[in-house]
Formats: sequence, C-alpha cells, structure tokens
Amino acid sequence: MSLPVFVHPGPFAGTVTLAGAEGRHAVAVKRIAVGERIMLIDGRGTRAIVTVTATTGKSELVGIVDEVGADNPPSPAVTIVQALPKAERSELAIDLATQAGADAIVPWQAQRCVAKWADKKQQKWEAAALAAAKQSRRTRIPEIHPVVSTRELAELVRGKTAYVLHEEAATPLRDVDLSAEEIILIVGPEGGIGEEELAQLAESGVRSVKLGPEVLRTASAAMVALSAIGALTSRW
Repeated sequence: MSLPVFVHPGPFAGTVTLAGAEGRHAVAVKRIAVGERIMLIDGRGTRAIVTVTATTGKSELVGIVDEVGADNPPSPAVTIVQALPKAERSELAIDLATQAGADAIVPWQAQRCVAKWADKKQQKWEAAALAAAKQSRRTRIPEIHPVVSTRELAELVRGKTAYVLHEEAATPLRDVDLSAEEIILIVGPEGGIGEEELAQLAESGVRSVKLGPEVLRTASAAMVALSAIGALTSRW
C-alpha cells in the first residue's frame, strides 16, 4: 500500500517538522501516529520517506528522514489550456488533469464560456491541483497560471507546439508530432470553440486535432488527451 502524502517545502535531511494545514491534515484528519511512515513532497519533484517520531497537539508532527529521492520531469512537458467549465465541473477538470499528469494549467476565458473567472477560482483550482497531486502520489504539483483571453492565448502559443482539441478536426492526435520538449493542449468550453477563435489560434500556429470518436465533456477531455499522449510518448 502506498504511503500517505503531504506537502513540505524541504529541504529533507535529518529531522523534519510538518506543521500548519498539512500538519493538521496529517494528525487530526489522517490520524498519523508515532511509528508510521509517510511521504513528503516539495511539489517540485523531490520526495522523502519519513518515520514519524512525535506528534504535538492536532497540528504538528516530527519525523526522521529515512530516504530522499527525486523524479525526473516527464518528457514532453504538457501544459493544459482549460476553457472555464461550469461551476459544478470546474474543480473536477483540474482534479482529473492533475491525476493524468498535467505539468501546468492555464485557465482560458473563451467566448462561449458560461463561467466567469474570479480570484477565488484561482484559489480553488490551486487547491484542487494540490489535493489531486497528493492523491495520485505525484511529486510535482502543476502550476495554475493566470487566466487568459483568446487574444492573450494566441500570443502565448505563438511559435510553440500547440494543439486544440476539436471534434471536426481531420487529423487524429496519434498522427501529430509529439516530439517537442513542451506541448500545449487546448481544451475548449462545453459549447465548443467558435470559428473566429479557431482562426485566431490557427494564425498563431495552433493545429486542430481530434481526440477520438466520442465528444467528451470539457472536464474530462484533458485527462483523456493526457492519457493518449502518455501512451504515445515516453511520459509513461
């Protein structure tokens, strides 16, 4: 059985203390006790196996570092540009993309998005990414970038290897070049990407690709695409 995971800024050597929100989650929620082993991650690829030696109150534990390791970043790196889903699916989209290995996530205020961006959404997406990274035993937590408009997105992807998922595309994902160091994958809103937006992205070099025979919800499309890329490249 895999060890429970908690986030710690590091460094990992000798004795470490886990406090704050992560300490409360370990002691009060997970009820981690003396003698148990846990995994600490710094969110940037480093992990440590720790044996708990003491707990204090309901928000702090101390442990001895048994071993330290580092995971190489996946190649190619995949950044997901996620059009804002409806409220009930917003955090689900981030949860699924994080579980599937997204390296970074960019919120996109597309023309047909019903949802609107707000500061609290940034916090919710970051919390969803953190929770999903811990649940899936990832050592890297994907960064949630600031929201972009379609114009800003077109500038962001210019000159880069970028693909937009589109149900009417003729080229399947399996037939495009996935050898770049970084791939940007754009997921549109529930109502689909408008023709004007597609044209803007195409002018910046974005290619339209088809993920599969089914039309997926915006919340699950990134996870399925990441799985396909994982199988088609050395990410898996």
